[in-house]
Amino acid sequence: MTPNTSPAPRVPDAPAAPEATGSPRRRTFLSSSALAAVAVAGGLPLLSACNNAKDGKREEGATTGKNAKALLPTYVALNLVAPDIPSKNGSPVGFTQSIPSSALKTAVPEKLGKGSTFKIMAPFWGSPPAADNPYYRAVNEAAGVRAVFQNQDGNVYADKLGAVLASSTIPDVVVIPAWNLTGKIPTAVNAKFEDLGPYLSGDKVKKYPNLAAVPTDAWQRSIFGGVLRGVPMPASNVINIVPYYRKDIFDAKGYQLPESADEFLSFAKDITAAKSKVWACDDMKWASFSIFGVLSGGDKALMWDMVDGKLVHRVETPQFLEALEWTRKLYASGVVHPDARVKNQGDAGNRFTAGQSLIYTQDISHWYAKTAEQRLQNPEFAMGAMDYFHHDGGDPKLYAVQPASIWTFIRKGAPKAMVEDFLALANFCASPYGSKERRLTEYGVEGVHYTLTKGEAVKTEKGNLEVNGAFDYTGDPAVFIAHPDLPEVAKGQLEWLQRMGSFTRKSAFYGLTVTEPNRWATLDADFETLEDDVVRGRRKVADMQQAVADWKSKGGDKLRDWYRKLLDDTGAARG
Repeated sequence: MTPNTSPAPRVPDAPAAPEATGSPRRRTFLSSSALAAVAVAGGLPLLSACNNAKDGKREEGATTGKNAKALLPTYVALNLVAPDIPSKNGSPVGFTQSIPSSALKTAVPEKLGKGSTFKIMAPFWGSPPAADNPYYRAVNEAAGVRAVFQNQDGNVYADKLGAVLASSTIPDVVVIPAWNLTGKIPTAVNAKFEDLGPYLSGDKVKKYPNLAAVPTDAWQRSIFGGVLRGVPMPASNVINIVPYYRKDIFDAKGYQLPESADEFLSFAKDITAAKSKVWACDDMKWASFSIFGVLSGGDKALMWDMVDGKLVHRVETPQFLEALEWTRKLYASGVVHPDARVKNQGDAGNRFTAGQSLIYTQDISHWYAKTAEQRLQNPEFAMGAMDYFHHDGGDPKLYAVQPASIWTFIRKGAPKAMVEDFLALANFCASPYGSKERRLTEYGVEGVHYTLTKGEAVKTEKGNLEVNGAFDYTGDPAVFIAHPDLPEVAKGQLEWLQRMGSFTRKSAFYGLTVTEPNRWATLDADFETLEDDVVRGRRKVADMQQAVADWKSKGGDKLRDWYRKLLDDTGAARG
């Protein structure tokens, strides 16, 4: 879905690769002192609130480019520290060197918070720290607020979220990931959370310079119910699901990367040695969708696009069926690790680092995570990212993912002073790389949560426990990659994203937050399970064709008409 130099969240809005393990966190590209977190929300439907809501009641649709301009904050770039690798083709910027403490800049020269206390409900994976720990105290003091975290188990967060939002009282501030916007939660977003437009729209955002530097696309995605409600986690729009390969093994054996779907299958057969417990790959379904040029599957609105003047859903395209058939051939040929036949059995990443699978598909944050994990255990370990190719050997046809996937909201009716202090905290936490504020939010207190080793911040045991999954939810700068401890990884990530970005296009509903009518919201609920069964040989491709025909007759065609009217009425937001 979804790092800098602390635990990284998932890149927004991309589905997790098969058998992902771990936890979604905030800055997917920015992880140096701890292993990057992995998103676990693969394939979940994304339903977000929409436009023209009145009195907190949801109306179906989306606020788009045509009528969103007046709601959006003015964008003001903030170039505090020049990146080592500039953005290109939609990629983040990159940093490959540590910035000495003496060279850190000040991003918040004046404490904006006035001392408000507010409770924040947020997901947390693992054992949460004590409520009043030194890290929380330090950031609160620096920002001028008192944020009290009510951490909830991230694995069942949707259940907790639904119950809380259905109650008469809710916490002051609530974090909501896109993959939890299901059921009645989108309706509750409109009914229960404050309009931030009066504080942020247009030039008003200039009071909060770090928020003004958040990309406009991310703010566009933060319009719910016709108003600007959420503070977003920005994301790169370049696909974040990567086909990794064991570069050390490939180099040692002289393997050449395949450049077409047929070449991949032939190559996979050649390098598989089942008797030696070596298989060419793990599950390749998500990679196959990009190889065959299938529309994005991580967001309901992105599953639609205009093709020859007609609005078409991804499951109706021949490319969708071709991708499933190709992945099915991989399984049938015996080149896929046998544990992958049972979804979520074992850990694909562990099979990869053990050399049992030589290729596997995962979030881009795994590049740093696995390299950092293995550097002491296996110094020879090296992984690379295979460039996507079109199935016929030509240039790939890739689709942009959404530019935000986690939001933080403040309850409707909150006092003005509390809203302003919440935004003061968000502005503090959105401080960019190279600032004193970013060092504090990512590493905590020097000598308590981290120490300096050769000028590089390294977390202590206390730092790994406490500086984790908290203030990274309340504000974020534009996405960046910073791995000064593994600069070659940062360089590799950026270069791969830049190459893939050159082949990336935005589909019709890119950047929009759409709420589908409830009567059709679960039409495609069984598709992902059927996909998995088809590629593993438990069901036939014909079963998927029948499922698509049923989908169309049971509401898919009417849903198409609804989306087309939405597009005609509001216009696309893509650039």
